[in-house]
Amino acid sequence: MQFLDSVFTVINDLTWGFALVPFLVVLGIFFTLASGFVQFRFFGRMFGVLSSQDETDDPTKISAREALLISVGGRVGGGNIAGVAVAITAGGPGAVFWMWAIALIGMCSALVESTLAQLYKRTEPDGDYRGGPARAIIHGLGESYRWLAVIYAICLIASFAIGFNAFQGNTVAGAAQDSLGVPRVWTAVFLVAATGFIVYGGIHRIARAADIIIPIMALGYLGMALLVIVLNIAELPAVLVDIFANAFGFREAVAGGMGAAISNGLRRGLFSNEAGLGSAPNVAATAYVRHPVSQGITQAFSVFIDTIVICSCTAFVILLGDVYQPGAEEIDGVALTQQSMVSHVGAWSQYFLTGAVFLFAFSSIMYNYYLGENALTFMTGQPVALHILRIAIMGIVFLGATAPGATAVFSFSDPMMGILALVNLLAIAMMFPIAMRLIDDFRSQVNAGVKKPVFDPAKFPDLDTDPTAWPDAPGRRTAD
Repeated sequence: MQFLDSVFTVINDLTWGFALVPFLVVLGIFFTLASGFVQFRFFGRMFGVLSSQDETDDPTKISAREALLISVGGRVGGGNIAGVAVAITAGGPGAVFWMWAIALIGMCSALVESTLAQLYKRTEPDGDYRGGPARAIIHGLGESYRWLAVIYAICLIASFAIGFNAFQGNTVAGAAQDSLGVPRVWTAVFLVAATGFIVYGGIHRIARAADIIIPIMALGYLGMALLVIVLNIAELPAVLVDIFANAFGFREAVAGGMGAAISNGLRRGLFSNEAGLGSAPNVAATAYVRHPVSQGITQAFSVFIDTIVICSCTAFVILLGDVYQPGAEEIDGVALTQQSMVSHVGAWSQYFLTGAVFLFAFSSIMYNYYLGENALTFMTGQPVALHILRIAIMGIVFLGATAPGATAVFSFSDPMMGILALVNLLAIAMMFPIAMRLIDDFRSQVNAGVKKPVFDPAKFPDLDTDPTAWPDAPGRRTAD
């Protein structure tokens, strides 16, 4: 076991420690510049998905809104409550600015990777769509790169479906035990039952659950944060000045100054919003949309919601209070957020935060399961394999919830995600010219006055697409 720990530590150092964060940042900046700041040009279109089903009235299809909520449910988790607190503790208030910066850049990476996942999605026998980076690698780069797609799929299952689900179970059980006195085993039983009900219902049940849970989760947390901001509105300008002053080294809050703010802000921002990591495109590919870029824009909005909105709420709750003291003895991430909330509105808020942690974690479990399912169906079509995965995930959730120390077994999650992200970034970098062709096609239709651009596979005969996945294409509408 010690040997394996050493191996995973080396992999983690070689990915997250040296290569991955700069790679994510540099590619994100390149995509932004090369695309003409596409995430800002189409920013107004992002909000349309919230007000309607947007692309389809067919109840048998996953809508753009449902895919957005599933991905928001996956992105919004412990990183938004504990991760922001850790970033501020280690990097000072300036880390918040750099979280914002990487989110604005990461919105373009999310747009590109999700556009490619949509482009190469395939129609299943039941009419649903499947796609994601593994399938994009096969159909976009060719069969000679199947080995790369298999590495991606294995790392996706290991990191998200197994490791992160154990962590989510552990987080919920710990919060319930600390604030409510509920024994871990009872939380574990409840989580396993709820998880089993969802995963055996497939993507449609996951989508329906997300459609209920995510708005409650996000709006409830936003409402609490807005209450804190209103109660401390006079101090808000000073907090904003403090964030910017620390971000650019004009005012040093922690050891390391500006460097600590940048490194912690970038790292925690990337962990939270997952832009470029290759996870969310698996969900993005399930949506019925008229053009691949439409879902790319929607997924860019998911990054905005995660970091610019939700993470900012946590940051303001912490920085507007007096619990956080720069340079003082460190307080654990979740505890810092919880104590800050209590200092603002009273002891009852710790129970609210426990409920928020539960919703955040459960939505992540649903999301993580689907990522594992999608990766497994890429590697094998055997139905029994899917049942084994579902039972294994319920067992993993139970194990993570009941044994506080058991999650050490899953220390391979971060290095596996590091490899996953490197594979995804290499793939989307190689396929970026294809993504640009789609962005240019979408942009030309918008400029011509088309309100809802339509993708026509016939205009891209050199691309290995599935025509049945685009029923709104002009040729198919005529044929039907």
